[in-house]
Amino acid sequence: MRKLLVLDVVGLTPALLRYMPNLSRIAGRGWKAELGTVLPAVTCSAQSTFLTGTLPAEHGIVGNGWYFRDLGEIYLWRQHNKLVQRPKVWEIARAARPDYTAANVCWWYAMGMTTDITVTPRPIYHADGRKSPDCYVRPPHLHDALTAELGEFPLFQYWGPTASIVSSKWIVGAVRRILRTDNPDLLLAYVPHLDYDLQRYGPDSPQAAKAAREVDAALAPLLHDAESAGSTVVVLSEYGITPVDTPVDINRALRREGLLEVYTQDGMEYLDPWTSRAFAVADHQVAHVYVADEKDLARVRKIVENLTGVDEVLDREAQARYGLDHERAGEFVAVAEPRAWFTYYYWLDDDYAPDYARGVEIHRKPGYDPAELFFDPTDSLAKVKAGLNLVRKKVGLRYAMNVVPTDPRWVRGSHGRLPDSPEHGPVLLCSDPAVPSTVESRGRIEATEVRDLLLKLQGIDEGARR
Repeated sequence: MRKLLVLDVVGLTPALLRYMPNLSRIAGRGWKAELGTVLPAVTCSAQSTFLTGTLPAEHGIVGNGWYFRDLGEIYLWRQHNKLVQRPKVWEIARAARPDYTAANVCWWYAMGMTTDITVTPRPIYHADGRKSPDCYVRPPHLHDALTAELGEFPLFQYWGPTASIVSSKWIVGAVRRILRTDNPDLLLAYVPHLDYDLQRYGPDSPQAAKAAREVDAALAPLLHDAESAGSTVVVLSEYGITPVDTPVDINRALRREGLLEVYTQDGMEYLDPWTSRAFAVADHQVAHVYVADEKDLARVRKIVENLTGVDEVLDREAQARYGLDHERAGEFVAVAEPRAWFTYYYWLDDDYAPDYARGVEIHRKPGYDPAELFFDPTDSLAKVKAGLNLVRKKVGLRYAMNVVPTDPRWVRGSHGRLPDSPEHGPVLLCSDPAVPSTVESRGRIEATEVRDLLLKLQGIDEGARR
């Protein structure tokens, strides 16, 4: 059985491949196809579809986060693999071949994942409130081997204002080591770098082209290793990032209409999901709108539909057309227009914003915040403050990294809606020259077909795939 390396190069599109000769050579040896993604076209939903062969209505991952109705809490970026409600590709493979081995480096829902090897970002949360960079690694002995060879996991280069190619290089180094020492049957790797400057500056910016070249160069030694090992390489992306200039303050609109409530502590306002009649969990270009009382449905729908930048408002029936009608989804799912995206902001005056609004707090914010990729451009001391806080951290003192802007106008790229053109949507490259007949005839592979493609590339029979 041939080994399989699957690279999730986030944000990769056909348009960016002109800057990426090493990745382009994979398609030259094999084939390239348009990759149909899912709604919402975001990391957790797309990855879960790739690995299970099912849509969000079945696997349950309706976004990067949602409102957990049974807990009364909004959570993004949860990590437990049991949240994905369908079997994954390696579990299906093991049913046919019990000795099948799999490794995951930084694909999402890694905690409790049944892969033989798991590597994923996981800070150390100290008892005094400090947070230190680190990663969760299974088996445990691999943690010390990776950090001895590569250094500590570069958490602050993985996300936030200082996110850079450094984190992708660390991931590539970890994958190369696992390929060399363990060589599992399936090796999954997530390469995040294109996400950063394409959101900061837009996909047509010089910075985007530079980021594409950086990713391509970082992947070159891994691709060489895989070819030398005789591995089949699949490269795919979850979405393409497109230009935006229209932030949509959906929660502020619901608050102004008296539907969203807040509570206050220490002069700061916090969204109150327990008493709000309606609120939205913003997730890039998609927002799940939760409505407590069906009597408010028509009113909420009208408010959201009338917002500048909103393209569609999907009720349960419309959600079913996209395979999104899961109980975790909002009563409505709002989809932004091509150049628009949803903020999570719910306060009406920045003086009452919660302290987490100006920090990198992906688990505390009740929605996705791309402004976390920036030092506040209006604060000339933002980088100085960040440096001083790092000094405080190194001497063991608590600190708050309050350097993120609460002005959404700096964001220039987003994703989440279905792509408007193949050139700027996700793509799949495969080094195996045998093109599946359905792909050859259509020039396209659906996200729900990726799981079976991976099994077929390794000769797992049709019966095991059912």
